[in-house]
Amino acid sequence: MELKGKVALVLGAIKGIGKGIGLALAREGVKVVLNYYDWEESLGQMKQDFEKASADYLIVRTNLLDTDKISSLVDKVIARFGRLDILINNIERGGWPVVHGAYVREQWDLEMATTLRAKWWVYSSALPYLKASGDGVVVNISSIAGPIGRTGPAGRVFNDGYAAANRAVSSFTETWAREAAPEVRVNEVMLGFFETRHGPQTRGWGLLTKAQRNEIIDHTLLRRIGTIEDVTRAVLFVIQDAPFMTGSVLRLDGGYLLGGEYSESMPRPVEPV
Repeated sequence: MELKGKVALVLGAIKGIGKGIGLALAREGVKVVLNYYDWEESLGQMKQDFEKASADYLIVRTNLLDTDKISSLVDKVIARFGRLDILINNIERGGWPVVHGAYVREQWDLEMATTLRAKWWVYSSALPYLKASGDGVVVNISSIAGPIGRTGPAGRVFNDGYAAANRAVSSFTETWAREAAPEVRVNEVMLGFFETRHGPQTRGWGLLTKAQRNEIIDHTLLRRIGTIEDVTRAVLFVIQDAPFMTGSVLRLDGGYLLGGEYSESMPRPVEPV
């Protein structure tokens, strides 16, 4: 896909991974609509960063839990730029067990409403315009919590409800890829532990002991936490350089899923053949 002149809607764009993706797209000449709702104190820095990038951008504040507001968000994209080519579906709840303990009913409802319902409503509202583009792209951002569940060192980080919701995101990815084809490609970038998501720049990370943090890193084959640049490179690849990929999950976890097991060197034969 030639990115210059395309229009993208990026959810959760006020900071962290969402903002990083928005900036990466803007630097490629994409016109970006940046939605946020919380973290108002980060708005000034967000504006500065996009001005510095010479971006053609629009910031919109929308509560995506209010489904009646979602169609108006998409309408604002079309009113400003006249089209929509890319949807970055980056919205989730993600309550840490070490922070919140077991979810109460309200937390379960908020998890499903944020991580699943909001994603579905935005996608459904955007789909007619993405199809009209003729070369549309949806990138669902999810977590390795889906396949892992609340197990191992990650069990202190991934709540049952968060894990269940993220497993369902992969179902969305497959269903939407069928529904949107051939005009729109739908793929998923599944994240492990990152600086601003489950990592050192989050409140929950600071509540873990040093030993618990090291256990997570030791479980990761590449022995480090992911960076925002790691995510933006992967997302740009999916959008720009993978025109024959749809319905796929690109796992970006530094090998965390594989890190629970190890592979020994092949032993010498007792008796040569």
